[in-house]
Amino acid sequence: MLRREWQGTTVEAIVEADGFRHAGTLYPSLSAIAEAVTGTRWSGPRFFGIRDKGR
Repeated sequence: MLRREWQGTTVEAIVEADGFRHAGTLYPSLSAIAEAVTGTRWSGPRFFGIRDKGR
C-alpha cells in the first residue's frame, strides 16, 4: 500500500496484479490515481514519493 497526504486527506493506493486500487476503483497506473485526486497531470511515482523529486 502506498499512502500520502493531499490537502488534508489521506490518499491510499493498494498495489494489485492488474493495477492500483484507490477508493474502490482499479486504476491502470499511479499517475491515473494522482490525476483523479488532484485534477491535474502528475507523475504517479513522484506524487506518492517513490521517485526522486529532482528527476
